[in-house]
Amino acid sequence: SVQDLPEALHLTEIKGDVTFDRVTFAYEQSKPVLSDISLHASPGQIIALVGPTGAGKTTMIKLLSRFYDVNTGVISLDQHDIRTVRQDALRKQLGIVLQETFLFSGTVIENIRYGRLDATDEDVIAAAQLANADHFIRLLPQGYQTSVSEQGHNFSQGQRQLLAIARAILANPRILILDEATSSVDTRTEMHLQEALLHLMEGRTTFVIAHRLSTIRKADHVLVINDHCIIEQGTHTQLLEQGGFYHDLYMLQYRHNETLT
Repeated sequence: SVQDLPEALHLTEIKGDVTFDRVTFAYEQSKPVLSDISLHASPGQIIALVGPTGAGKTTMIKLLSRFYDVNTGVISLDQHDIRTVRQDALRKQLGIVLQETFLFSGTVIENIRYGRLDATDEDVIAAAQLANADHFIRLLPQGYQTSVSEQGHNFSQGQRQLLAIARAILANPRILILDEATSSVDTRTEMHLQEALLHLMEGRTTFVIAHRLSTIRKADHVLVINDHCIIEQGTHTQLLEQGGFYHDLYMLQYRHNETLT
């Protein structure tokens, strides 16, 4: 149902400045999912979205990707209302790493190259090196030419995530979205993923939906979403010191894994 305007802008280069200005949205008119959401992400900032399941975090990302249009309010990219930007141009600026990575049948190098189809083999390998994936790929039977089964079931969850990160690095987006990107791996694998994600986030505006504190700690700004709206915001340290909803969420979900600082 989302349509481009006849005169929609074809943005090719952006800084990555994102603003939500009093955004309200509902999938069904009587059931609001987001209410009066406002935020600003400057180019290169890391914004963490935290809150219980169903609070509206993923919906915010769907709206930014323009899979839906807002009911009221405006989402802007570099001061352009995204409803005035061509959808294909908008999405070329977005790189998304999800909890469940989709790999298709083919080779490893083809799966990474999907991030930018005109990339050379050297470009693909360089992206894999930045993603900490090159080492395990070279240990595979045919290296980068190793076959990948449909959905990548012949690779571990951590390996699939590293390939997804390499794909995103190759795409070189200005805006990065990490939706629970490390929530399904063990602690040791997460360390390798975190290092790869740091390479990926460098210089990009990043939105992180995360349950693991190690990712949230690196955020420039944390938005706590509950009951369809932003109820707290600040840095990780500031929110802990406030002793509010974020503090309670931390104590319940993170204390057994992290040391309170």
